[in-house]
Amino acid sequence: MSELLDYETVSMGAYAEKAYLDYSMYVVLDRALPFIGDGLKPVQRRIIYAMSELGLSAQSKHKKSARTIGDVIGKFHPHGDSACYEAMVLMAQPFSYRYPLVDGQGNFGSPDDPKSFAAMRYTESRLTPYAKTLLTELPHGTVEWGPNFDGTLNEPLWLPARLPNLLLNGTSGIAVGMATDVPPHNLPEVAAAVLHLLDNPASEVADLCQFIQGPDYATGAEMITSKADLQSIYESGHGSIRLRAVYQREENDLIITELPYQASGSRILDQIATQMRNKKLPMVTDLRDESDHENPVRIVISARSNRIDFDGLMSHLFASTDLEKTYKVNLNVIGLDRRPQVKNLKVILKEWLAFRTETVRRRLQHRLDKVQARLHILEGLLIAYLDIDEVIRIIREEEEPKEKLIARFKLSEIQAEAILDTRLRHLARLEEMKIRGEQAELEAERQKLEGTLMSRAKLKKLIRKEIEEDTEQHGDERRTLLVEREAAQVMDETSIIPNEPSTVVLSKAGWARAAKGHEIDPLGLSYKSGDAYQHHALTRNNMTTVFLASDGRAFSMLTHQLPSARGQGEPLTTRFNFKNGALPIAVIGEAPNSNILLSSSAGYGFYTRMENLYSKVKAGKQVLSVPKGFSAMVPINAHTEDDIQQYVVCVTSAGYMLVFPLSELPELNKGKGNKLINIPAKLLKSGEEFLLGTLVITENSSFLVHAGQRYIRFKWKDLEHYISTRAKRGNKLPQGFRNADRLELE
Repeated sequence: MSELLDYETVSMGAYAEKAYLDYSMYVVLDRALPFIGDGLKPVQRRIIYAMSELGLSAQSKHKKSARTIGDVIGKFHPHGDSACYEAMVLMAQPFSYRYPLVDGQGNFGSPDDPKSFAAMRYTESRLTPYAKTLLTELPHGTVEWGPNFDGTLNEPLWLPARLPNLLLNGTSGIAVGMATDVPPHNLPEVAAAVLHLLDNPASEVADLCQFIQGPDYATGAEMITSKADLQSIYESGHGSIRLRAVYQREENDLIITELPYQASGSRILDQIATQMRNKKLPMVTDLRDESDHENPVRIVISARSNRIDFDGLMSHLFASTDLEKTYKVNLNVIGLDRRPQVKNLKVILKEWLAFRTETVRRRLQHRLDKVQARLHILEGLLIAYLDIDEVIRIIREEEEPKEKLIARFKLSEIQAEAILDTRLRHLARLEEMKIRGEQAELEAERQKLEGTLMSRAKLKKLIRKEIEEDTEQHGDERRTLLVEREAAQVMDETSIIPNEPSTVVLSKAGWARAAKGHEIDPLGLSYKSGDAYQHHALTRNNMTTVFLASDGRAFSMLTHQLPSARGQGEPLTTRFNFKNGALPIAVIGEAPNSNILLSSSAGYGFYTRMENLYSKVKAGKQVLSVPKGFSAMVPINAHTEDDIQQYVVCVTSAGYMLVFPLSELPELNKGKGNKLINIPAKLLKSGEEFLLGTLVITENSSFLVHAGQRYIRFKWKDLEHYISTRAKRGNKLPQGFRNADRLELE
């Protein structure tokens, strides 16, 4: 006979789904999201409650943080001590919490590194005066209690917050499938909105935004999000806001005095210093941190002169560093129905008012119950005093005095117990007068409590009064100011770099460098062993330099980023990816709108604008299509004057020269181009003849054709024999120069 099974079979899929859903709800409700009533997550609530149980009020001495954390994890929160301690530290950091709940003594971190706090065995802590708003009414029957994790103790399921702590301190957290990001706010503003909603329940979010200007962060700074965007965030419950550092100018210095929330001053210094090292901030000469105890934030940026655009510089830094940050807003909280939901501002305040109203009602009812119980006892004591001799006789003579008292004077058990517990010293006549006086006071209090509980107007008045009193005690000025600013923009590097003359020198091995001025002799510079001069270009620091490789690819970079000519430069292979062994053959540094003649040794070419050669990638840009076996030629600047006729000079390796108008060539962005000079296909293919070089001249120009150590000078009047149309064969150079090796424009 088979045994009866005491378990059920569940598929792995169903079991995993249920387990994951249970875990998800646990993370959402018991770890990551705050409750709308007290604005706290469970770990925060348990820390504050444990500290109150240890007597760590704002008036007490500090105690070791390890003592608090030990109580928290031992009694209420069975999780890691480091995570629990970090949660407590966060509530003690004045730069993290708008209204800190814990008063820390010792190293509790810094704005630069909030997690640099000392271990809990070194620090001490107690509650702040503001924390009283969460705890004052705890003993007065205002909250529900539940068992702790092992069922040996009870803990409050929420704290009876007298102020909307959820909005005041904000919170952030990540659950399973959802997150929350509630920004902090200013107490007087939130209180004013709550009181307005208390008197005007039909108010909309737009009405409440008349009181709440926007979030108010602990570190100040400026909020540049528009009021319309803020209202949209409060209406939808989600969005993003932008904070910007506060600065002032002192002569040539910019002084940053406030940073955005959770922005690290040391990280910002590193970001600015990196730009300075990369020569992206040439107008900045010095950067230092002068922060101290009196000035928690004082970052000094020294400018080269007082003529620079200081506002433009700060706009650039706002756009490129953490001096301006964006923060998410996601008002996802656990409501009074114990369910998570993204709520708008009105719903949050309305639910908190309902929570506060119920809390006050429970507090009043709890006190009323106590008053009525005491009045009941006092009534029994007075009965006893009226016939004290009989009471004494019954107590002395009867074996069951309690039952006899109840029967004789028609008392309740509670009244009889109170009479039996009365000491002999309290049987004096004066004590009877005290009881009658206490009875009168309690009766007046009972009537007041009942009147408040039965009148909605009186209840609202009481709630208003208490909120106003707490606001008066804990409220302060707004720290984060709302300011309308233009959007930050990164400066165009060419506009912030000094417009100084520069000479870019290229070597045969592909090493490049830049020298100040145009008077330098490139041939006189020192080169690495086995290397030599290849080409150079006269340009300016704030312009873009283009390097053309033999395969027709163009590579560009800002001139000021090149290494100084005091050394031997650096290989361009470290900055760019050259393909198939191609090396740079020329450097160009003309203005973006300049016309550049591009040609290949195969005898083809076109002209294009300089800006078409710019490339933002390391692989460069294929501008000139070069037939296999041939090479790109040195680019030539073609002047842009419309009223001057320009001509192209072509010379082949066999000594043929052709001169034709530049206008016969097409303007292309890229490509192979058109035939410049006619080289027989047989000679071109065999390599016996190729295009040696090109020039662009005007009728006022003169140029040299070199053949070894000799050269011949050509002026316009000497070119009649060579002028023709594009793609012609041209004519032979004079005897002795038919083995020409280069051209040079005078």
